[in-house]
Amino acid sequence: MQFLQSLKARARELKQFTLVAYYAARDPRTPIVARVLALLVAAYALSPIDLIPDFIPVLGYLDDIVLVPLGLALVIRLLPDDVLASARQQAGRAADRPTSKWAAGVIVVVWLLVLAWLGRWLVGAIGR
Repeated sequence: MQFLQSLKARARELKQFTLVAYYAARDPRTPIVARVLALLVAAYALSPIDLIPDFIPVLGYLDDIVLVPLGLALVIRLLPDDVLASARQQAGRAADRPTSKWAAGVIVVVWLLVLAWLGRWLVGAIGR
């Protein structure tokens, strides 16, 4: 049980650092290398598309467990202290805001429509 709680705490931490990277990337004081890397890491961490699909046993989650924390650690090292402090404040405020179940539903419906369209396209392409 303690392992599960520890794992949940680490996941919340990772989400918080992802938000920090996102807000740091939007700050004009952030060096361009750190900005590009922060955007790439945040996009990869928040994207449902992975380099290695999650349905592949062990390897599917290995990229999330290794790549995202390493990328975030590198971004944090590249950030100036004042930018990091500002990004942490913004991420803290964003994490305190309530989530919208309606917006999540809209996103899910859009993804389902995209997948349905892709499925129809693949079936049509295979049938030719």
